[in-house]
Amino acid sequence: MPTTRASEKNAAAKGSNGTIEEKGAGAKHEIQDKASPKAKRPKKTDDKKQQTIEDTLSSATEAAEESNEEQKLSEDETNDVHDQTDKTETVEEPGTREDEVPSSILEKGIIYFFFRGRVGIDDPSDVSEIQRSFMVLRPLDKDAKLGAGTIEDAGNIRLIAVPKKVFPRSGRDRWIAFVEKSDTSLRTLREEFLSSSDYETKTAGTRHTPAATPAAEGVYAITMTGRASHLAYVLTLPSELGEVQAELGLREKGSFIISTRNPQYDAPRGTALPSGPEYPKEVLDEFRALRWIPSRPHHLDFVNTQFLLVGESSGIAKATEPQREDEEEGKEKPGEELELLEDEDARRMEALRDGDSEAIFADLGTLAKGYPDLKTTFE
Repeated sequence: MPTTRASEKNAAAKGSNGTIEEKGAGAKHEIQDKASPKAKRPKKTDDKKQQTIEDTLSSATEAAEESNEEQKLSEDETNDVHDQTDKTETVEEPGTREDEVPSSILEKGIIYFFFRGRVGIDDPSDVSEIQRSFMVLRPLDKDAKLGAGTIEDAGNIRLIAVPKKVFPRSGRDRWIAFVEKSDTSLRTLREEFLSSSDYETKTAGTRHTPAATPAAEGVYAITMTGRASHLAYVLTLPSELGEVQAELGLREKGSFIISTRNPQYDAPRGTALPSGPEYPKEVLDEFRALRWIPSRPHHLDFVNTQFLLVGESSGIAKATEPQREDEEEGKEKPGEELELLEDEDARRMEALRDGDSEAIFADLGTLAKGYPDLKTTFE
């Protein structure tokens, strides 16, 4: 079984027969499918002069402050996977559990970190051989409690690309990531992202794009604290972080300030995409005349959304800082909510497979065979 950091805590929660005693009670329900509303989207405005990130942001803090002021799996694999794992269930207590979740948590869910080697390099030996890193976000209901097994495919997966290869570590590290896929199913993720592929070129012949390599799995929360939005995460796998995770800039507990770019302004130099996000009018109106605003979960539901990732050296402390209104209403602290979700995820992942890679790929609706293993050291 994959060993997680919550294993020792979970051992204490096991009964004499060795089974895990679940916390809490309530009716069990499978996570319901959610389809994002499809709105008519406006045409993208023409680009003029490109600017650097420094031109548009004097600092990460100023960006957040300015922004706030205006405010199916194929049938063959389905049978293979479902024979060995059950879909996860959530325990929900409508009107009770929801009242406990702090309002500063805008979204919570499961996060996976992947990287892909450069063309022709299946097994990168260091960061320089990585083409790009990725985050995969799987949102859950805010009042959801994780049970055992894999998570129901709600078709709401987002694939986030990080062109810089590694993740920002401190406020000095500021670069732009973008949404490569949104409202995606497990089948699409497997076929269009996880798998390797070969393609023909006129000059170099057949080129090989390697499969995606898992680097970590855990839970996340998008939070709003005063004048900034954060993407905070707590890793479940691997149980002990190694060279690979350190080189990628991942921590046991980490967070980023996230600010969404207004597509009506020119993209910073070197970051422009072939086309911008097709936001509906109501989303465009959120920007007013601002170049950047604190990211909201629905911004990430649009392909080609670009958002600034700014490292936070304090871990998740700032991202999970309790807000006065939540404390007055007696709600849980954001950090406690994230740790609770991580504990539930740890027990869930331990039961999926006999290894970190097997657990991650099973959770993504496929078998680990043929895919790269999760590694903690470059070889």
